[in-house]
Amino acid sequence: MRTVIFRVIAPYITALMLLFSLFVLLRGHNEPGGGFIGGLIASSAIAVYGMACGVEAVRRALHFHPIAYAGFGLIVAVIAGLMPLFGGAQFMTGLWAFVSVAGAELALSTTLIFDLGVFLVIVGAISSIALSLEERYSG
Repeated sequence: MRTVIFRVIAPYITALMLLFSLFVLLRGHNEPGGGFIGGLIASSAIAVYGMACGVEAVRRALHFHPIAYAGFGLIVAVIAGLMPLFGGAQFMTGLWAFVSVAGAELALSTTLIFDLGVFLVIVGAISSIALSLEERYSG
């Protein structure tokens, strides 16, 4: 499976898939998509890179163990759910803040923060599974 062509093309495919996963993540709170689907796409990108370059290359690229990303994502998602409680709203209520950046209005929300947490949980969990399977069956 590790042909020269695949090893050369895989980093580019991985980069495009990761960029697309961020696009899907960011459009998810207004249109279909979001953290779960974006996380699946990013995990698929990591799996492609792992098949082409090996598990050790992926682990070096990730810098942390994939489960650490999942744990951090869970913390981010819980914080996003708790933030409305400090404003007198119910748990998991969407709050919006509008910030002016370079003359344009940017809408930030707890929904986006929650989606980011879900994205990290999915990337961490699925990547951990994929890397474990690749380690087991590649050598």
